[in-house]
Amino acid sequence: MQIADYIVIFLYILGIVGAGMVFAKKVKSSKDMFAAGGQSPWWVSGLSGFMTMFSAGTFVVWGGVAYRYGFVAVAINMCYGIAALLVGRFLAAYWRKLGVNSASEFLQLRFGSSIVQFYTWFQGTIGIFAVGGAIYALAKVICALMPLPEGHLLADPETGLLSVPFTSVALCLIVIVITFAGGLWAVLMTDVLQFVILVVSVTFVVPLILIEAGGWDAFVSKAPPGFTSPIAADFTWWFLAGWIIIHFFKIGGEWSFVQRYTCVPTAKDAKKAAYIFGAMYLISPLFWMLPALVFRTIQPDADTEQAYILACKLVLPAGMMGLMIAAMASATASAATSQLNVFAAAFTTEVYHRFINKDASETQLVFVGRILTAILGLVVIGGSLLIPRYGYTSFILDITTLLTGPLVLPTIWGLFSKKIGIKAVWSTTMIGFVAAALVKFGFLGPWVAEHQRLADLCSGILVPFFVLVILEFTMKGEHPGWERVEASKRQFHEAEAVKSSTLPAKMVAVTLAGIALVMTVLAAFNSKEASVLLSFSLILFAIVGVVYFSIRKKSI
Repeated sequence: MQIADYIVIFLYILGIVGAGMVFAKKVKSSKDMFAAGGQSPWWVSGLSGFMTMFSAGTFVVWGGVAYRYGFVAVAINMCYGIAALLVGRFLAAYWRKLGVNSASEFLQLRFGSSIVQFYTWFQGTIGIFAVGGAIYALAKVICALMPLPEGHLLADPETGLLSVPFTSVALCLIVIVITFAGGLWAVLMTDVLQFVILVVSVTFVVPLILIEAGGWDAFVSKAPPGFTSPIAADFTWWFLAGWIIIHFFKIGGEWSFVQRYTCVPTAKDAKKAAYIFGAMYLISPLFWMLPALVFRTIQPDADTEQAYILACKLVLPAGMMGLMIAAMASATASAATSQLNVFAAAFTTEVYHRFINKDASETQLVFVGRILTAILGLVVIGGSLLIPRYGYTSFILDITTLLTGPLVLPTIWGLFSKKIGIKAVWSTTMIGFVAAALVKFGFLGPWVAEHQRLADLCSGILVPFFVLVILEFTMKGEHPGWERVEASKRQFHEAEAVKSSTLPAKMVAVTLAGIALVMTVLAAFNSKEASVLLSFSLILFAIVGVVYFSIRKKSI
């Protein structure tokens, strides 16, 4: 990378952290800290949910799959869109109508404190730890582009590149600062900024990489056999179907996603947030994956995990490459900020407030929430340093396919079933864990070993589902928790919807205008790539104009 790239990366990170500091002024209560005061615009929550699914896995893992196997990577990512649309149809509005600020609050009402404590401690450690792996993967990609002089303090002595552990820790610290200061408002805001920058950047990469490859027809003619098929290798139609189901559970019941449905003013807004999430994941995967797909025909022997960033490096001018890397880094960080915020909320309300200081003031809860954010940030750092020894891709696939169902399906089931109680939830979770262990460690025969991905999905989906079906038909009477949830729903209907805030849109406009101005200045010093840089800045200015007039129209 060139000096212009480093300058842009520095300014971008400075801007993102600054946005977090601005939103620190809005955090006056625990509801502001962990639910954005119920004032988040639906489009902000929806785009934030979209970006929460993003991490280094999008560019490293699925970019690598795209480079190696082809369009199957597009199909896999589109599964998220189908799952999110189903959540919008069946779950998102229902979550908002419950009148709770978080999934943990619902679980407390519906099932009691024991399962909330288990989920808080288990997911608050394993889930947060897993985020560190995504940060490590992105750090590895970034460091591959940053050679340092021999003997440099921050250089890896074996490769001469920027140290991966150092970069991982630095990224983790940035995540902690953003979430510590601004709470969910900062998380939502930075997610939207990352979304806009990444979309515009990739929009430029796609035509530039196609031109480099000689056009679409040349790309298709050079592509390996089967490269345009939606299935490949172990990624079969059965795998895709299972991937949709497991992510319906994940997007519909995992705490960080539920938070996106409970922080908007109305149930209708929650549904729209899920729909924009789903629609974007049906439209965008082709654009996200095309750089890695096309790069296969340009350089067929590249490192699969670095294919995406190498494709960007090939065609993007100085400055835009730095912006792309910064946005990719912060996209990965967005997953971490979401997890940090949601579990800091859980530990604050379900551990500190419930058991340590029941009379804590809102000021005390915000302070404790920030301290817990910093402590959980240390767990992220630990994950970024230790998960590489296991293997990042294997770790994420195992966690997603084996544990999402047992951990999340009882929560979704409890939204609609009057019968199941705490015993049913514990039974489903524990039996699901045992089944996961049997599948993972090969105790079920050679077929499982030969079809590992499909076996993992069957274990994660079918086992908890059948356990809950059996319990549903064998249990009698209404569980007391059902009436507590119904009471919360009645109270929500009596409350007035809060007008959504325009501050996020204003922050988007100001930040994008600053980035566009920087790109205009860079164009003046780079005559060779001036046309690309100016086009990029003009598009950003156009987005700023649309946002500005939307805010003005809303204010009239």
